[in-house]
Amino acid sequence: MAETRRKVLEVLEGKTVSPPPVWLMRQAGRYLPEYRATRAVAGSFLDLCYTPDLAVEVTLQPIRRYAFDAAILFSDILVIPDALKRNVRFEEGHGPRMDPIDVDGIEALKADGISNHLKPVFETVSRLRGELPPETTLLGFCGAPWTVATYMIAGQGTPDQAPARLFAYRNPEAFDRLLTFLADVSADYLVEQIDAGADAVQIFDSWAGVLGEDEFERFAVAPVARMIASVKARRPQAKIIAFAKGAGLLLKQYRQKTGADAIGLDWTVPLSFAVDLQKDGPVQGNLDPMRVVSGGLALDQGIDRILDALGNGPLIFNLGHGITPQADPDNVSALVSRVRGER
Repeated sequence: MAETRRKVLEVLEGKTVSPPPVWLMRQAGRYLPEYRATRAVAGSFLDLCYTPDLAVEVTLQPIRRYAFDAAILFSDILVIPDALKRNVRFEEGHGPRMDPIDVDGIEALKADGISNHLKPVFETVSRLRGELPPETTLLGFCGAPWTVATYMIAGQGTPDQAPARLFAYRNPEAFDRLLTFLADVSADYLVEQIDAGADAVQIFDSWAGVLGEDEFERFAVAPVARMIASVKARRPQAKIIAFAKGAGLLLKQYRQKTGADAIGLDWTVPLSFAVDLQKDGPVQGNLDPMRVVSGGLALDQGIDRILDALGNGPLIFNLGHGITPQADPDNVSALVSRVRGER
């Protein structure tokens, strides 16, 4: 019997796969009618994340529809602050909210109880590995310390993360303690996802792009490097994708400094630069999500340019950020077909 190929894992091992495997960030989400139907019965968004029956269902929905090469656990990066009792809630029309943390709150942080709080997530991972097609890679994930910290400091998302940046300048020791704490508990979280059945994991640093060069080294690179070293010390075969959105030229040494197996690229990364980054190992990305909303020629051209530039090296085809709610599901079907050579 032939061994099952998980193409995403092959790319993460440095191989070139043609056509490249494809999955999309936020592939389980509001653009799908079946997701909206499940979401309607879930109660709160966190209830959806913490109810394995529902979380498994929404993770599988895009796999059934599109046969993506990877499924990514349906959860949220803010389950860590939720486990830290920061009163996380998702308000309709406003996004995530939580109780802002201060210096005293950072000093009082304890890791006790996090794993127990997140047991439903690990159950979801375990069940997914059993229900997914054998050739489908299962991805776990978490937020990077900097990005999670920005929400914890401000108590919400902000356009430029000024509250976290200002806090870091005024309280450098406390902020370093917060990042170190988040790096350690997030590494533990990823190890437990791997043990539950995740084939690989992704670290999302969604707000890396607001950082200057020195701050990027301190707040984005160093904590993620600490995380990856911790995970790989315990699970040497673990494969890790690091996605520092908006980092631009600062990505040049990001893979080497963090120890990531692959780096995710947002849509602003020039393909000429992406080619250079790919010389050092696998890349993932980087189609503009608005091309999926547009469809038609804009979608076809965007896909073709990426395949022409990066398709002869280790590439996981993806968007440069998450798929948006206004995307037409038929355009996603067209994307998958075109990536797989039906163009």
